Amino acid sequence: MDWAVRLGYFSVMDGVAVALLALAWLASSWAIEHPPKFRLSVTKLMAQYRRVWMEHFVTRQPRIFDGHIVGSLRQSTAFFASASMIAISGIFALLGDADRLRGVAGEFADADAPVIVWEVKLLLILLFAANAFLKFVWSNRLFGYCSVMMGSVPNDESQLAYHRAAKAAEINIFAARSYNRGLRSVYFGIASAAWLLGGEALVGATAITLVVILRREFASQSREILMQDEPSA
Repeated sequence: MDWAVRLGYFSVMDGVAVALLALAWLASSWAIEHPPKFRLSVTKLMAQYRRVWMEHFVTRQPRIFDGHIVGSLRQSTAFFASASMIAISGIFALLGDADRLRGVAGEFADADAPVIVWEVKLLLILLFAANAFLKFVWSNRLFGYCSVMMGSVPNDESQLAYHRAAKAAEINIFAARSYNRGLRSVYFGIASAAWLLGGEALVGATAITLVVILRREFASQSREILMQDEPSA
């Protein structure tokens, strides 16, 4: 069976829906990581707090508290990486029994669609799950790098201490960026499951997911708290 025949199983709406999903996924990441200066995202605001954290880390005694924070961050990445692995395993199991999936989803969608249609739709979910797993694993490793660099910061308040703390802060920010990218892959991966119900459902799920993500970054109550003025020292 050639690709022309396979593509014939999908409608124009399917193609538009998948294109919109990919565009929303990529555009949301760009908007969050490169926001306008007059409307910073929560991610950018938190990056500033991570730098301030490492500045205070230099003079904090003892530094056990900071180690616990990094440890909790690594636990979060490990949890989501494990969850992504479970999701990947589940999708592979469904790929091995796509007929059963067609029987279940066929009650809400086109039950006459061939098995390959359901397999392609599952592969889209698998793509997001695999990307999320890779992002979470890399985030976990970067937080590990950050903890090592924090351990190399001298106890005195020399320029070397602040220089290494600043480097640790940047690694911490990169780790958080990878973690957030993994979360967005999870969000859009869940949205991609709506394709099992048809292209229209995928468009709706993509729109809802995009609104939720952008709201949390640019119009949430947590952002308002971060933007509140602070008294001068």
